[in-house]
Amino acid sequence: MVTTTPVSGLAREAGSVHDRLLQLDRPFYLIRDAHGIAAGEGAVPGAQVLAAVPPLPAPALGDTDFLTEHGVGHAYMAGSMANGIASAEMVIALAQQGFLASYGAAGVVANRVDADLARIRAELRGRSFACNLIHSPNEPAMERSTIDLCLTHEVRTIEASAFLDLTPQIVRYRLAGLTRGADGTVVARNKVIAKVSRTEVAEKFLRPAPEPIVRELLGSGAITNEQAEWARQIPMADDITAEADSGGHTDRRPLMVLLPEIIAVRDRVQRELGYPQRIRVGAAGGIGTPAAAAAAFALGAAYVVTGSINQATVETGQSWQTKRLLAGAGVNDCDMAPSADMFEMGVEVQVLKRGTMFATKAKRLYDAYRAHEAIEQIPAAERNSLEERIFQRSLDDVWQECITFFEQRDPGQISRAQDNPKRRMALIFRWYLGLSSGWSISGNEGRVSDYQVWCGPAMGAFNNWVAGTYLAAAENRHAADLATHVMRGAAFTSRITQLRWAGARLPASACSYLPEPLEPGTGRNR
Repeated sequence: MVTTTPVSGLAREAGSVHDRLLQLDRPFYLIRDAHGIAAGEGAVPGAQVLAAVPPLPAPALGDTDFLTEHGVGHAYMAGSMANGIASAEMVIALAQQGFLASYGAAGVVANRVDADLARIRAELRGRSFACNLIHSPNEPAMERSTIDLCLTHEVRTIEASAFLDLTPQIVRYRLAGLTRGADGTVVARNKVIAKVSRTEVAEKFLRPAPEPIVRELLGSGAITNEQAEWARQIPMADDITAEADSGGHTDRRPLMVLLPEIIAVRDRVQRELGYPQRIRVGAAGGIGTPAAAAAAFALGAAYVVTGSINQATVETGQSWQTKRLLAGAGVNDCDMAPSADMFEMGVEVQVLKRGTMFATKAKRLYDAYRAHEAIEQIPAAERNSLEERIFQRSLDDVWQECITFFEQRDPGQISRAQDNPKRRMALIFRWYLGLSSGWSISGNEGRVSDYQVWCGPAMGAFNNWVAGTYLAAAENRHAADLATHVMRGAAFTSRITQLRWAGARLPASACSYLPEPLEPGTGRNR
C-alpha cells in the first residue's frame, strides 16, 4: 500500500538531498512515494526505489594496497616540485593528515636536502613520505648525492621523475633495500614510485633491474651477492604514475589515452613475469578538481597525484608573489619553455604564462643556442640585446658565475666545457633558466617578468572550481585541506555518477561539491 503520510527523515529539497549525498559513509536511496521524489538511507514501505548507492567514504577510493603499502589513509599523493617548492613543511603537513607527499629535492644543494630529510623524519616519527629523484643526465653527481642521502636517512620511498632510462643510482637505491622475508619471499624495503609519460619508459620500471647495471653495482660493492640474485625476482617499481598534461616536465599526453595504455602494459608484463603482487598504476597531470580525480579513479587509477595546485598553498616553498600569480591563473595560461636540466636535448617544461615573460625569453635563448656554435659567434647586436633584456649583465660575468657555482656543485661541468664552446654556451644560457625558478621562489621583485613557474592547466581548473569559496585566496590554501576536498569531492562526484548510470535525475544544485572550511583534525566541513 502506498503511504499517504510523509515519512519523516526523508530529504525532498535540493539542499537536503545534497547534504544526504555528502554523508559519504552512509547509503543513499532515491525513492518515489505519493508525495514525490525523496532521498533517504534505505527503502521505504510502499515507495519505489529509483536508484541506490552504497557508502563511499573518500578512503575507499583507489587501491587499498596503496594505503597498506605506503601506510597512508587516502589513495592520494602530492607530487614533488623541484627546488624545494615541495617543501619539508608541505610534506610534514600532508603526512600528518594521512596523505603521501614527495619532497622536492631536485635542484636543491646537498646540505639543505640533508637537513630537510632529517627534519622530516624527526617530525613525522615513522609516518610515510617520499623524496624526489629527478633524472639528471647532465649532472649525474646530483643523482648520486640524492640517493646517498636517501639511504643515509632511511627514506623508504622515492618518486622517480623525468627518467628516459634506468641509471645506476636508482637501481642502487632499489636493490640496496632488498632483504628476505620471514616466509622466504624477497622484500623491497626501498619503494619506487616511477612517474612516466611513455610506455617504453614504464616498461623499464615494470621489469627487473638490467643485468649490466646489477653487475656494475655488485662489482663496486654497492650491493651484496644476495641482493644481485634477488634483483631478478622483483620489478624496479612498486607504483607507476601515468603523468599526463602536467606542469614542469611533460609530454602533454591526454590522461584518457595514457592511463589505460600504461595499465595495459602493466597487465602484459605482469602476465609475462608472474609477479606475486600487482604493480599499481596511478594518475597524474590535469588533476586539480574532484571531477578530474573521480574520472581518474573511474579509469582504473590506483591513486591520484596532484602537483600544480599545491604550489599555491601556504606550506610550499614558493614566494607569495608567485602564489598569487598562480591563484589568478586560468586553464589557458600555460606555455612550453626549454628545460634547464635538459636544455641541450631540447626538452621542454610547461610553465605559467600569465604575469611572466619567461617562456618567450627562454625560447629565444634556445633559438640562439641552435643557431650558433659559440657565444663568440652571436652577432654583437643580438648579444647586447640578450645581455640587456634577459641576463641584465654581460655574458662574460655570467660565465664567471657559472664557474663559481659548478666548482662547488659539480666541477666536471666546467672541465667538460673548457674546450667545448657549444657546451660553454649551454651552461651560460642554463644560468638564466636555472636562476629564473629561484627568482620566483624568493619573490625577487626586479625579476617578476623572468619568473619560471612550473604549472599545468589543472591550476586554472582548480581556480575556477574554488571561485567564490574560502579557497579562492591563496592565503587560505593549506595543502592538506586541498587534498581532503579533492578526495571528498571525488567520492561525492563518484556517487552522483553511479546514480546517473542508474537513470536517476537530480537537481543540478544537489550535484555540485564546493569546498567549505574544514573542522580542524576531522576532515569534515564545518
